[in-house]
Amino acid sequence: MPLPAPLARNLRLPVVAAPMFLSSGPDLVLAACRAGVIGTFPALNQRTSEGFDRWLQQIRDGLAASPGAAAFGVNLIVHQTNSRVPADLAICARHRVPLVITSLGAAREVVETVHAYGGLVFHDVTNARHARKALAAGVDGLVLVAAGAGGHAGTLNPFALLGEVRRFHRGPIALAGAMSSGADVAAAQAMGADLAYMGTRFNATRESMAAPACKAMLVEAEAGDIVYTDAICTVPASFLRQSLVAAGLDPARLATPEKIDLAHVTQPYRKDLDERAVKPWRDIWTAGQGVGAISEIPPVEALVAGLAAEYRDAVTAFAERSRGFAGA
Repeated sequence: MPLPAPLARNLRLPVVAAPMFLSSGPDLVLAACRAGVIGTFPALNQRTSEGFDRWLQQIRDGLAASPGAAAFGVNLIVHQTNSRVPADLAICARHRVPLVITSLGAAREVVETVHAYGGLVFHDVTNARHARKALAAGVDGLVLVAAGAGGHAGTLNPFALLGEVRRFHRGPIALAGAMSSGADVAAAQAMGADLAYMGTRFNATRESMAAPACKAMLVEAEAGDIVYTDAICTVPASFLRQSLVAAGLDPARLATPEKIDLAHVTQPYRKDLDERAVKPWRDIWTAGQGVGAISEIPPVEALVAGLAAEYRDAVTAFAERSRGFAGA
């Protein structure tokens, strides 16, 4: 199926600049949309609903002055611990946010509210079971968070996850997991995804709100520096080894969470972090395994231009390689 018109309009490259906690803000969203990709940010990056409202107004005003810009979206954490959901959802409706990406719960009431003003809802999942539940709640599309992604990543290979979900879902799919180049975007499409969901690569841009030290670490890091663990914030996530070391933690003890006695290791680590005022996401930084492709901190416009050129080259090269094969 083609992408829904609100998302396809003015889309230069089939890419979503993924919502990154504490890193994505209006500057990054506007730069992404103006460059021709879908810009997004988490509602909780603003500490209050009033601040969230102001950010949305800033984005709407900026896009009104950029008629050729792509669509934007907001990530809502739909979980019982997030007391802001009703207020933030009402704000999304008032601003008619084109794309709402839900996490930690696919809620039918969210879908109904967004659909009422003509918006779309995508839900992020890490396995087929959660994908089915999200579709049952009426979402329009899925974000498949495969192994190698930054933040709360899944453990399934993207080939396996995408292939399994495509057996029962023909609608829009964005694929996340270790993508940093235009060739990765083309590969995601060849696999059957409609969009590439890229976070880490956009974190290493001038418009990102990430700390300068974090951006420098992204440039220096390689895939082997990504530590996947549940010892920092209960839910498994991918963290930069160098930031764990800087926080006084031993990455070797965290890299295999299934072998850790959580009663003796995880809780003391968290207690120690609390006592030293070290916080995950703010001081311990996340990244995906595609980090090794990052060598500079460009403005978003230059990054997207480079991705587009790589994408075109990859499509051309694939056509050349596939020529002469049966069925090609």
